[in-house]
Amino acid sequence: MASASLQFFGFILGLFGVFGDIAATLLPNWKVNADIGSNIITAITQMQGLWMDCTWYSTGMFSCTLKYSILSLPVYIQAARTTMVLSCILSAFGICITTVGMKCTKLGGDTDSKNHACFAGGVCFILAGIFGLVPTSWYTREIISNFLDQTIPESSKHEPGGAVYTGFISAGFLLIAGVIFCSSCFKRQQGAWMYPPKQHHFPSTEPEGNAGYNLKDYV
Repeated sequence: MASASLQFFGFILGLFGVFGDIAATLLPNWKVNADIGSNIITAITQMQGLWMDCTWYSTGMFSCTLKYSILSLPVYIQAARTTMVLSCILSAFGICITTVGMKCTKLGGDTDSKNHACFAGGVCFILAGIFGLVPTSWYTREIISNFLDQTIPESSKHEPGGAVYTGFISAGFLLIAGVIFCSSCFKRQQGAWMYPPKQHHFPSTEPEGNAGYNLKDYV
């Protein structure tokens, strides 16, 4: 029962990780630059994401521009696009596979098949967490290095936006969910190896007193 509850907790973490992964991939605020200028009326907030750049004005207007050209983008943005999409796909696969392998579901067949499905889903979660953690870390490093560069003007410097933090949290949820599913299956398999089923030895039906006699003694 404890293992089933732990798997259900890991499944909930995986769901949060999937939704957060998708949200972080689509949100336009990976890096934010607030330029107030000399008048607060003309203040604008510039946000840059993986797929679009948006500008929010203090008057309430909001406009976005899609990034159509892939080759013109920096390398870290191209890598972030690819890895975040892979993370979303793997996490979705992990949700589908662990649904079959969980103990609280009636899918997946016998116990061994459910264990294999549970382990495969955990591996998908771990890979999705790694693919989500790499681009967010790389993106944050680029933002910090540009912010500390003295040759870059203040108006061109940015800070990490909400999408980066969402990506970090989602990657953590996916990694924890993957470890939970893999460890729960590993413990059950290890217990089966350490404590194999006992073999029952049935006593012989031949009387002990006749053990020393031979058939030729009666001839």
